[in-house]
Amino acid sequence: MSDAERRLDGLPGPVRPRRPEDFDSLYEGTPAWDIGRPQPAFLELAESGQIRGLVLDVGCGTGEHALMAAGLGLDATGIDAAPSAIARAEGKARERCISARFLVWDALNLASLREHFDTVLDCGLFHVLEDDDRARYVESLQSVVLAGGTFHMLCFSNHQPGDWGPRRIAPEEITTSFSQGWRVDLIEPAKIEITINPEGAIAWHASITRV
Repeated sequence: MSDAERRLDGLPGPVRPRRPEDFDSLYEGTPAWDIGRPQPAFLELAESGQIRGLVLDVGCGTGEHALMAAGLGLDATGIDAAPSAIARAEGKARERCISARFLVWDALNLASLREHFDTVLDCGLFHVLEDDDRARYVESLQSVVLAGGTFHMLCFSNHQPGDWGPRRIAPEEITTSFSQGWRVDLIEPAKIEITINPEGAIAWHASITRV
């Protein structure tokens, strides 16, 4: 890939990547979203007791949020389509002596896990999906989130300026996507910390309950 094809955020450009191998190759280095610690918005959820029960981190990357949940004594699983990311997550778990499970898995086919979860975390997966895959993703989530369970999501906001990084998401896109079988409890401004900008990226935190 030439320098002209490489975007500021490290993603293959100019087209947003959708293939697992696109993301996997980024873990040869350090992707912009891999900050080496939990996102503050999710850490706040953990500290306030809003992450509970059986926990699934979808698009877990190198595993910081699953490791955070496991560190609280919760049963935590992280999935990602990038084998390199999962390998790093497993290495972190060993180094920190934390019991968390990591799987190479397709977030659009969660039903094949044949498991159910009380809390699902998504930092940065929803906003890279195209429209058709977005609908499949919500259906996939419905297959594993228990009634009364909660889906917590961080995604790029439509208020984030510039055209780098993933697509921007408006609140109404979230409410529309989760209009059937879910209750949107909260959509509030948040921040996603990234390595390429100390100010981070403007984001939405959404908390959504399976009904």
